[in-house]
Amino acid sequence: MQWQDEAIIIGVKRHGETSVIAEVMTRTRGRHLGLVRGGRSRAMQPVLQAGNRVEAVWRARLDEHLGEFKLEPVRLRAAKLIETATAVYGVQAMGALLRLLPERDPHPHLFEALDVILEALDDPADAGELFVRFELAVLNDLGFGLDLTECAATGRRDSLVYVSPKSGRAVSKDAGAPYADRMLALPDFLTEGAARAADRDGMAAAFRLTGHFLHRHVYEPRGLTENAARDGFVQAALKALSQKPDRQAG
Repeated sequence: MQWQDEAIIIGVKRHGETSVIAEVMTRTRGRHLGLVRGGRSRAMQPVLQAGNRVEAVWRARLDEHLGEFKLEPVRLRAAKLIETATAVYGVQAMGALLRLLPERDPHPHLFEALDVILEALDDPADAGELFVRFELAVLNDLGFGLDLTECAATGRRDSLVYVSPKSGRAVSKDAGAPYADRMLALPDFLTEGAARAADRDGMAAAFRLTGHFLHRHVYEPRGLTENAARDGFVQAALKALSQKPDRQAG
């Protein structure tokens, strides 16, 4: 068995004296693991850093085997990704999100999103919004997508300011007013046709929104705890936004 695909490094574990097991997100074959012989060498260590984009060739006698990777560098951005806290934590947090998906299950749009976000993580003011949208995409692929396009009670597509914590559906201001204390806030930047980028308060509400549904539908049922990198990322992104003036959406 053999295949070749574009891939992004999301993790590495030592294996024996000289080798490693690389965990990558591929464009067409999902999250995949493979042995890299000589992966601890000076030549390979700079390549096998989280966030780097590589060309991967995987070989194994049978499809269900771990197999071996041959990896060639395409875009080495790991050095750039250690310059800001949002980038350091963001790479780890997105890797943890991808591990919630079944191994070898194709998610090409998540590969594309990961590649785009990794290029932007060094801008702390924009990183939070991109990360939240990535979390929403992962929730959708896990079967727990949120419907933020219309009011669950009235079908209206305007004045959407709440999200039901049970159904994950948007609720309009009027329909949700009697239950406001039980609702999650829907940040304006996540609504259709939003004219402004996220501010600090909106970003904090967005993190609470995605965090609630990840905990309810994914972490709690699986007996998992939230990845610590997410908390680090959230704090770094909110700190960056608190230091920025209001930004108009581009």
